[in-house]
Amino acid sequence: MGGHALVPASPAADLTTGLAVNLLDASSLLTAFGALGIAVVMFAETGLLIGFFLPGDSLLFTAGLLARSGAHSGPHLDLAQVLAASVVGALAGAQVGYVLGRRGGRALLTRSRSRKLHEGAERAEELLARYGHARAIVLARFVPVVRTVLNPLAGALGVAPRTFALWQVTGGLVWTVGLVLAGYGLGSVVPDIDRYLLPVVGAVVALSLLPVALELLRSRGRRRAVTPETNPAPAPSARQEP
Repeated sequence: MGGHALVPASPAADLTTGLAVNLLDASSLLTAFGALGIAVVMFAETGLLIGFFLPGDSLLFTAGLLARSGAHSGPHLDLAQVLAASVVGALAGAQVGYVLGRRGGRALLTRSRSRKLHEGAERAEELLARYGHARAIVLARFVPVVRTVLNPLAGALGVAPRTFALWQVTGGLVWTVGLVLAGYGLGSVVPDIDRYLLPVVGAVVALSLLPVALELLRSRGRRRAVTPETNPAPAPSARQEP
């Protein structure tokens, strides 16, 4: 019988195709790894300096969208699994980052040549100095890159373990659960929101920065209120008696 026999693709080729994942695309990560991918990304972004580029905000929001009932593009995720993976990954990652910071100190940051990472470290240090440990740890969760570097930086600067644990858990719960439920709720009430996924995710990321922006404005207002006038009064002109 003439012709060429069809040769089935090798398992290695199938594996290579299956692993073609865009780490910067939330939908691609969720399609490939599901809830497990959420936990890994949350852990890496909040606990390891190499994870500063990962899409934490958009991943959480998109996972909430994909957990809603009904037909939609992309994989269907279980809401309980998404919430559990998000919380566990974010809380465990932050705690590991803190421990690494206590042991490795600033050497963890100085070894990196990433300008973006060093800028994030400066902003994290500014948050700690300006707002105190508790508020800075919570606010940092909503700022990309800063939430990656603040945890080891807090360890390096000697933030008390109990203080860090309490407020990183508080901030981590608000950040993860809030964004997942926001995606789930919005996807449940807005039909065909998948068509507008990119602009919606962009808006969510911008909104996630709102607490920090409001805090900055309040802080500036308080500083202006308590800062005395620095302009000296004009000295009276000397007059010579005739």
